[in-house]
Amino acid sequence: MVLFVISGAFIGFAQESGGTLIYGEYGAPIRLVPILANDSISIRLIELIYGSLVYYAPDGEIKGDLAERWEISKDLKTVTFYLRENVLWHPYPGGKGTEVFSAEDVIKTYKVMMHSKTVTSLQSRYSFVNRVQKVDDYTVVFYLKKPILNVLGRFSFKILPSFLLEKFNFLRGDEDMILYKHPVGTGPYMFVSREGSSSEVILKAYERYHLGIPKIEKIIMRPFADQNIITQTLLYGGIDLEIRVPPRDIAEIQGDSRFELIPYSALSYSFFGYNLRNPVLAIKEVRKAISYAINRQEMLGSFFEGKGQLISGPFAPGSWAYNLDIEPFPFSPEEAGRLLDRAGFTERTKQGIRKRGSYSLEFQMVVPISKENETTKRVILAFQNYLKDVGIGVEIVWLEWKAWTESVFINHNFDIIYADWLFDDSFDISSLFHSREIGRGRNNFGAYKNPEVDALLDETRATLDVEKKRTIYKHLHEILADDTPYTYLWTLTNYAAYNRKLRRVDVHPTRFFTYIRDWYIYEEEQK
Repeated sequence: MVLFVISGAFIGFAQESGGTLIYGEYGAPIRLVPILANDSISIRLIELIYGSLVYYAPDGEIKGDLAERWEISKDLKTVTFYLRENVLWHPYPGGKGTEVFSAEDVIKTYKVMMHSKTVTSLQSRYSFVNRVQKVDDYTVVFYLKKPILNVLGRFSFKILPSFLLEKFNFLRGDEDMILYKHPVGTGPYMFVSREGSSSEVILKAYERYHLGIPKIEKIIMRPFADQNIITQTLLYGGIDLEIRVPPRDIAEIQGDSRFELIPYSALSYSFFGYNLRNPVLAIKEVRKAISYAINRQEMLGSFFEGKGQLISGPFAPGSWAYNLDIEPFPFSPEEAGRLLDRAGFTERTKQGIRKRGSYSLEFQMVVPISKENETTKRVILAFQNYLKDVGIGVEIVWLEWKAWTESVFINHNFDIIYADWLFDDSFDISSLFHSREIGRGRNNFGAYKNPEVDALLDETRATLDVEKKRTIYKHLHEILADDTPYTYLWTLTNYAAYNRKLRRVDVHPTRFFTYIRDWYIYEEEQK
């Protein structure tokens, strides 16, 4: 043990390196390839393994990761990145262990990401780029289609190794590629092993990491099939960190001096989403009736201890894009009934389900989580009961994450989903609601189309006037609240819980582990 003493005064313990951090997730990662990943569990692990050109520091300042410095032209139409030299890729089976990061990796990653056949939701976010050019091995220039304010922070996409993508111009998730089995990045931690789709993932600190060796030596991600036991595992010492604490467990952790709670992910919301390919759900009155039929305030209070707020539209609550003048749908089964009558669903089956001719109000709901998650199960069953009361039938299908993703984003085999969106600082909802984002692997999974919405979304990308963009966003909020492609539910205050042996813990609101290299474990608690 090392002490610092100056003029006889005790200053504190030296910050020792080493130790293992074990954290718990409800579920397992689907695919640890940055371009293809769209689940939060994978995104958090990817943040540990892969690097990006730039990142946001905790104070909001943009810092260089793989880019050492940059220049933005006066007309805001070109961004030049000067890359760090002597950055090495992580070693991998069959590799030399000395592959050097270069401009070619940035170029190849961008081209694969933007290929029309790549199954990704990122293309809309980077559609403002016209082309990218390699000047030399450590200089890359992005030429923009139009000027973009605050553009630098958008270049946070993770970079893949070009030498492992030589045979691929696009990715769909089913290729025979080493990166699917053994991720290779330039981040603070290197992949060690993962056995099976539901077992733990083991990472090790990369000793040649270009921003300094992380203080914690080893990280283990432990997946749980039952969310109900994660907190108990934390309390009994089986894990050191719980990524998302169920609301009902918060009080128990608060009462235990061994643990600390930290809030995060304010820029998110939950929703019921609809597949408008279904001719019944394509009727706006039906979607609005569903929104009136459910008591969201009751669900928020009963299932989430009231730790959140109801929302009315498509933007992240708390952001400058959110329109506070639009009120959430009130709970009104009577109004739901009037809307369904207006839509022509006035007859009833023997089971009490409304129908109009051959169309019955019966839908299939797919849920991306196992039945053991009691909170989610209660939300879904309450939803089912609320709709039954107004004459709508709901069949619930529980799917594992991978099967759910394929059903919703690839095959579009669903009527209703229950899910969450996490937002970055741009609050760009184009990928969610623009008609060009309809298709396999796209975020507009419900095939929502509205020419006015398309035009407004295009206009937000064409303007540099922040106040004009704010006005457009308010109008978009109003339209999308009324059109109801989703039933907007609530934003929750999420909490992580960690053992106090972890020090200097600071989390990114969506990627979580961005600042992990500064975390350390109290020396006497190292395993």
